[in-house]
Amino acid sequence: MTGPGSSGDGDGDGDGPEAGPEAGPEAGAADDGLADDFASRVVAVVETIPEAHVMTYGGVAAAVGSRSSRGVGRVMAHAGSELPWWRVVRASGLAPQGHEQRALEQYRAEGTPLRWSQAGAFRVDLTRASWWPDG
Repeated sequence: MTGPGSSGDGDGDGDGPEAGPEAGPEAGAADDGLADDFASRVVAVVETIPEAHVMTYGGVAAAVGSRSSRGVGRVMAHAGSELPWWRVVRASGLAPQGHEQRALEQYRAEGTPLRWSQAGAFRVDLTRASWWPDG
């Protein structure tokens, strides 16, 4: 199964620096050891996000010392089903693309602060729900 988070940097516009060569080994270099290290660091951060809180793909990348939000998306696509994937959102606060309904169920169960549009669409209220790991 392709896991949540496969939408790249989270905002869908492809404008992030994460696609450039400065993105590092997590952006697709051949050294699997470095890529595995990046993946393990991403997993470690995602596992620490508390209930009712979220981080953006870019926030997770920054927390592991990278600019590769798309790299985080790739890790989530492969390992996301084993993680609290709904706690990693796009920069706009939108849930992982294609998993909005399942994410909404989790957000409601955890009491994650949400914002609703008049059209009935939701997004996570990043002002109230954003979280950053200590240390």
